[in-house]
Order: sequence, then C-alpha cells, then structure tokens
Amino acid sequence: MHKWIDERDLPINKCGKVIIPQKDDLDSQLDLLAERGRKNGAKVKLIDSEELATICPYAKTPTGRALWSPNTSVTNAKIVISRLAQELEELDVEIFLGQKKYRVDAEKNKIKFGDGSNLQYGHLINCSGLQADMIAKEFDVGKELKLIPFKGIYWTVTQKSSIKIRTNIYPVPDLNLPFLGVHFTPSCDEIPCVSIGPTATPALGRENYNWLEDIEPIMTLSNIKTMASQYICNSNNFRQYMHEQFLLFVKPIMIKQAKMLVPDIELSDIEKSAKVGIRPQLFNTKNSSIEKDFLCVTRENSTHILNAISPAFTASSSLANLVLEKAQLIEKV
Repeated sequence: MHKWIDERDLPINKCGKVIIPQKDDLDSQLDLLAERGRKNGAKVKLIDSEELATICPYAKTPTGRALWSPNTSVTNAKIVISRLAQELEELDVEIFLGQKKYRVDAEKNKIKFGDGSNLQYGHLINCSGLQADMIAKEFDVGKELKLIPFKGIYWTVTQKSSIKIRTNIYPVPDLNLPFLGVHFTPSCDEIPCVSIGPTATPALGRENYNWLEDIEPIMTLSNIKTMASQYICNSNNFRQYMHEQFLLFVKPIMIKQAKMLVPDIELSDIEKSAKVGIRPQLFNTKNSSIEKDFLCVTRENSTHILNAISPAFTASSSLANLVLEKAQLIEKV
C-alpha cells in the first residue's frame, strides 16, 4: 500500500512509530513484538531511552526500552478508497452505492436490490465491515457470531499546546484483549493534527456514530447482557477491559492513559475531536469469547471476511491476496 500511495502522489506522513511499555511487566512483550515484526518483513529496532528522546522527546519509557518502526506511515483512508474506486470505475467496474435493502438467492448466485436491480455473480466476496456478519448469515455463514460494535472516540492535541508530536506513539498492547489502547497519531495533513485515542466504548448500534442516531435497542440490550456475563465470569480478562477501556470517553480518564506515554501532557493540551470510528467486533456465542483476529470463511461460490477489525485497512492489500488465494480465484503466490 505504501508503494501504491507513493506512485499516485497521495497524502502520506512517513513519521514512523514507537511502541512503549507502560509498566515493567510489559517490557518483555517488546521482544515478542520485535520478533513478530521481523518475521513479517517489517524493519523494527529495540531502542533505549536516549534514542527514544531523539526520535520523540515528549515520550518516556519507564523500563528504559521501546520498539521503533521507522517505516510506519499514516495516510487518509477516505482519499485512498476514493482513488481506488476511481481507478476501478476506469476499468469498467460498476460500484453500487447506498443499497440498504437486498435479497440474496445463494442457490442462483443472485442478489436483488431494493431499487429493483439485480446482480448476478460467479463468486461473491463479502468484505463489508459493519454489515459483513448480516450478509454472511444470508449465506448460512457465521450463525454463531454476533456483533458487539465498539465506538472509538478521539481527542486531539490543540494547536496552541507546547506538546509537539511528530511520530506515532503506541502502548505495548495487552495480548489478552483485542484493543490497541490509547495512542498518539499524527495526520498526513500539511500541518499534522495529532489524534489521541481511541476509546473502546460499546456503540448503541452498528452505525451509531453520533450519540442519539441509528440506535438499535434490541441489539444494545442483548450486548449489555453478553458483556455483563463476560464481566461476571471474567472471560479472557474482560473485567480488565471494563476497568481500563470502558470509560475512556471521560477526559480525565483518557488523559491518565495518555500520560503513560507522554507524561507532560495535561487536560489543557487536548480537545474533543470530530473523528470517530466503529469497530465491527464479533462475539462467538458457541465458546463465549471475543474473536481476536480476521475470519475468512469460504463457501463454494462465496467468501466472507468477518471481524475485520484493526489493522484491516493497513493490511488490506495483503489481505486481498490472501482472500483471493483462499477463494481459489488466483494461483497461490
């Protein structure tokens, strides 16, 4: 994707990323992350406090170590997707937008849309994010999965702040939970805006981007029951999520997490951002656990990408090849 963006001269901020352990018992995770990065072909380096101060003066590591990924970059997903759509249309690919009503006839390989139009397909690839689980069920796929959408709300460092962040600053992730934790991300704008977040607050519907819009009461009540059960039995350390992530939309709680990476940042340095996203998190009702990775389920004439959580956009180019291989639409590469 990095090369694709460069070739088209699209906005990109080649700012790198540092990963910092917030406490001593997370320090050993740096070695694991470094090993995984190298195995996947990423350029990574373990650095000490002095090197960290050179790369990002405002960031601090309590253990004296951090992980540096110099090739990590930030782009604008909307611009990338818009350009991709443009190039596809130039190749005579037809894109149907706003099709909220549809009926699937899996036996005849046909989809009928609410506007009366029909789509005949040879092999259907369902990669539709927040709607993917619903579409999959039309093909009798993923019946055991239910969506628990999580809303990611962000804050931003004010332009007046003396805190100037030039690179991504991430915490060492808790491998028991499928959330990244609060991190700092500079945008790819000419004058970068630094986002802090996200929260991991349960959304009230799969498209509940604004507080009182697109609320789904039945889904919400069902998900509250599921999360309460997870909290009581503390499945997969879910109680820790509730204690550390659930209330991150509260400014003082958010700043407390941010201070673990950038100790000098204060409440006066941040303000609410308009940026918001919803994570299509799936819960497996058979084994009562949160799905922690992408799910690629292939049938004779369809392939379904479920639980496309972060880093789905970052991994999309490689994921596309994997999907085509699994669907046996191209030779294995």
